[in-house]
Amino acid sequence: MAELRVEAKYKTTAGRTAFSVMCALFPVWALVAPAILGYVIGSTFMHPEGKVFAETVVTCLSLIAIILIGLLGTAISEDNRLLASKSGLAFPLYLLPQLKFRRNRNWSDLNSAALLDDGAKKNLTLNFTSGGFLVFDIAKFEPKQVEEFLLAVELWGNNCKRDVALIDYQQGLQAIGKDDSATPGYTQMWEEELSRRFSATTFIPLEPDHLLQDGRLKVLRQLAFGGLSAIYLAQNKGSELVVLKEAVIPGNSDVQAQAQAERHLARESQLLSQLDHPNIAKVYDYFIEDGRHYIQMEYISGADLRQYVKQNGSPGSQQVVEWGIVIANILEYLHSQSPPIIHKDLTPDNLVLCHDGRLVLIDFGASNQFISKATNTIVGKQSYIPPEQLRGKTVLQSDIYAVGGTLYYLLAGKDPKALSVSHPAKVVPGVIAELDQLVAHATAFEPEQRYQTAADLKQALEQCLPMLKMAGAP
Repeated sequence: MAELRVEAKYKTTAGRTAFSVMCALFPVWALVAPAILGYVIGSTFMHPEGKVFAETVVTCLSLIAIILIGLLGTAISEDNRLLASKSGLAFPLYLLPQLKFRRNRNWSDLNSAALLDDGAKKNLTLNFTSGGFLVFDIAKFEPKQVEEFLLAVELWGNNCKRDVALIDYQQGLQAIGKDDSATPGYTQMWEEELSRRFSATTFIPLEPDHLLQDGRLKVLRQLAFGGLSAIYLAQNKGSELVVLKEAVIPGNSDVQAQAQAERHLARESQLLSQLDHPNIAKVYDYFIEDGRHYIQMEYISGADLRQYVKQNGSPGSQQVVEWGIVIANILEYLHSQSPPIIHKDLTPDNLVLCHDGRLVLIDFGASNQFISKATNTIVGKQSYIPPEQLRGKTVLQSDIYAVGGTLYYLLAGKDPKALSVSHPAKVVPGVIAELDQLVAHATAFEPEQRYQTAADLKQALEQCLPMLKMAGAP
């Protein structure tokens, strides 16, 4: 796959006028001036006796200047493109004076981006740490290109501070784009970039009957695998069934990053092994064998929520809210730990409905986070990752976004669109407005716009239950 690249054309009146002028003058600087220059030079060589050297030099230099000015003027007036890629930004030539004559800028140099709206027009401003300040009239861009350029800032401008007005404007563009199936740019860019970040050297998972820990653990079968990790059903000491999570660091990893990731996984496994909650699968052990890292966990029998919905359809709003309360309880417990445990990978796939009706969180994504730190990738299911997690700035509210996405899946029977505010009522007419707004609040674009704690989310879900019963919702 070619590197993701965004091109936005900035069509100003001054630029179009300048280009039109240069095109009108094309016969002068591209045809007449070279012809005269050739005649003067040829005449000088053929009849040198009647020529004044100084006048000939001045004439030739003047004609050359006209040609160069024509070429340069055309190049500058024609260049109206802002280019953005993972490696950085490039701006039109005419902006060089404002950019301190540095046309190409790294993302780390982009300090802030803001939207200035005076009622008459909207201006996008970019400020650079090393110097340079740009102002663009947003109306001079194509709407789709504005959307893609702002996404590029979101994806790659990790140090860029975006003001609230710009974030709100970006969300508005996203809402418009969601209604236009022919314009998939926003979500498509997100998914392409995540696909690039998820790509990693594959490894060969363990085969059934493979023995670990001097024969104490026996792999029974593979449950799932991909990239650099796998999950197995195993047998411990010949009797107890356990789940084994495996992670591998690629051989070309940075040594320091590898050591740091190993310490992180060991520390996290130790913290998780101390958890005691009826709706959380227990972590038994962490060990390294043959260069592979393993977490041994409690085996929970049942179907995960994705399997449940595929087999049975949506369970109905009341059941979804009741499960949501259980999930919020789990998060409240994890976030209350010292230090708080942020799950980072909460999805329908990681929640199992036991045969006794109990909902259990079975996966902490510890090995996923391990790979993330070792390989500089973002881990998590695309549709459930909030924007700040993509930027590497995960907070407690990131888990709340994932819960909102999970509620949407349970109600709608399909994954939410990546990097979006979810509204289940748009695809499921029977969802009441209060529940729709609850999911939208949980999946708000920025962390400060969501429920701030798991307790807040739980309270909102509990308040929603009687409304559902009054409305006769299933």
